Amino acid sequence: MTVADTVTIDQLVDWLGRFRSLVVDNQRYLTELDSAIGDADHGSNMARGMNAVAEKLETPETVDALFKTVGMTLVSSVGGASGPLYGTFFLRIGTTAGPVTVLDGSALSAALRAGLAGVVARGKAEPGDKTMLDAMLPALDAFDASLASGADLADASAAAFTAAQAGRDDTEDLVARKGRASYLGERSAGHLDPGATSTVYLFQALAGALGGLPE
Repeated sequence: MTVADTVTIDQLVDWLGRFRSLVVDNQRYLTELDSAIGDADHGSNMARGMNAVAEKLETPETVDALFKTVGMTLVSSVGGASGPLYGTFFLRIGTTAGPVTVLDGSALSAALRAGLAGVVARGKAEPGDKTMLDAMLPALDAFDASLASGADLADASAAAFTAAQAGRDDTEDLVARKGRASYLGERSAGHLDPGATSTVYLFQALAGALGGLPE
């Protein structure tokens, strides 16, 4: 097993740091998106949550300890739906990964899939509902397909990022069926979903941490 076939705790911490930076840098944009179809607080909520994560984040001994800290911090510090959804995502990652220090491709995939299942269970959303799921599901499908084809984690993470972007873009024409946006009915079409957009940042950060993006 080569280094390119594994991800370390340090890389996972880097992933979270990159995600925080992207969320903070794009806070206003996320809020603008949410102001069109939601409560206009997705950017501020996510920035507050990831800043709280950064304050508590020290490289722990095991992957499950890392993501327990992240998940619980987001659940306790972020309002609206995004805190419970992202918090559950990270908590499930940690539980599935377990008390290990390194993940191979299959273990990382299993952990991410568990996170996805947590988002589905918490939000009760389905593909096409105009939610973060519309970016997350195609991202993980692309990640798994890339690994199955023999790609390393860097290339698989890049494929996931590209698929997440496409999934986010597809939400523009969708009519929301979940969350505050669903109250608008047909008027929710014509806008990108803010949750799907922050999910793109999640996979952009992962690709950056795993070497799937040029520095």
